[in-house]
Amino acid sequence: MRPFLAALHRYAGLLMAGFLIVAGLTGSLLAWKDELEGALLPGVFRVTPPAPGAAPLDALLLRERVATHFPQAQISYAPLSAPAGHSMQFYLPHRDDAPLASDEVFVDPYTGAILGQRRWGEISEGLINLLPFIERLHDALALGDTGLLVFGLIAMLWTVDCFIGAALTFPARLKQRSPGAKPWLRRWRPSWLLRRHGGRYKLVFDLHRAGGLWLWAMLLVFAWSGVAFNLYDVYAAVMKPIFPHQPVEEVLAAHSPSSAPHLDWPAARARGRVLMAGLADQQHFLIIEENALSHERSLGVYSYKVRSSRDVREQKGLTTVIFDAVSGKQLATWLPTGTASGDTIRSWISALHMASMWGWPFKLLICAMGMAVAGLSVTGVLVWRRKRQGQAKAKRA
Repeated sequence: MRPFLAALHRYAGLLMAGFLIVAGLTGSLLAWKDELEGALLPGVFRVTPPAPGAAPLDALLLRERVATHFPQAQISYAPLSAPAGHSMQFYLPHRDDAPLASDEVFVDPYTGAILGQRRWGEISEGLINLLPFIERLHDALALGDTGLLVFGLIAMLWTVDCFIGAALTFPARLKQRSPGAKPWLRRWRPSWLLRRHGGRYKLVFDLHRAGGLWLWAMLLVFAWSGVAFNLYDVYAAVMKPIFPHQPVEEVLAAHSPSSAPHLDWPAARARGRVLMAGLADQQHFLIIEENALSHERSLGVYSYKVRSSRDVREQKGLTTVIFDAVSGKQLATWLPTGTASGDTIRSWISALHMASMWGWPFKLLICAMGMAVAGLSVTGVLVWRRKRQGQAKAKRA
């Protein structure tokens, strides 16, 4: 069995190497996405209050101003807050008969001034799209839906290979147990160590093996969360039969939208606040800040999101109430943690993957992890190359 697993690990690694090098290096940069964008274009991504203690304008008033400035857009999502010192970001989905040059716009929350706009990921627009383009590379090699599928398949292969690689570090089973034989854990111990004086090849081999062991848990998080991001149906097919999930998708699928006039945005926000306060009392969590209100026109619902004590992320909370866009009747709720173990797992692996928790120390760790992923791919290729050269030399001899 071991030679078969070794062959699987070898060829899976060779197939994945290029993809993981790109994903690792771009992921290292994306851990600092917010900081890098602010440093590159502070006039677009950063704002200064006009006076100490100045309050930003009402978020829905800003939405109205953006809608007036871009009448072709159907602005169905309104951010309700932004981190201090940051511009507010609005998305500009357009009607099919009225395409827009940009699909994101950045607004000064204190004045309502348009600070910048971009078509997300179009590197031809310059620095304003540098980090989105890097994100496109990270997610899909900037190849659109085809790239998403390919990277999703690579993430699936990586997930399986995590377990194969770990199994290959285990010591070989003893054919016959002798009285002086070392315990299994002691025989496994060398796999975690580096042989510093064994020559270049042994050092490269140990970096690959020991590095994979020490970082194994986070490598698995990266791999499996990559499946969740790129191939959600596959992720759900594996996780939902094993772990309970909150039935939001099922509830919305059964909901019939009404053709009657829907609640306007201020009324919808007020209704969302009432429903969220009731949910917080019922489920015993604290509301930290409101984050967003969105109107799903095709479903006939509003979604109101806050960051709460149930959230893992430090920004853009996902604690959600969903209600009918006409009657305001609550249809579903979704809590990131503490209600269904399947949703708790997904919230944690997503936040870990995106370095959206625990501040800059964790961003530094994820940045280092990205470089380590690239390094493990390189050392794996070097180990394969050395073994191939040895086999060729043996055949010639």
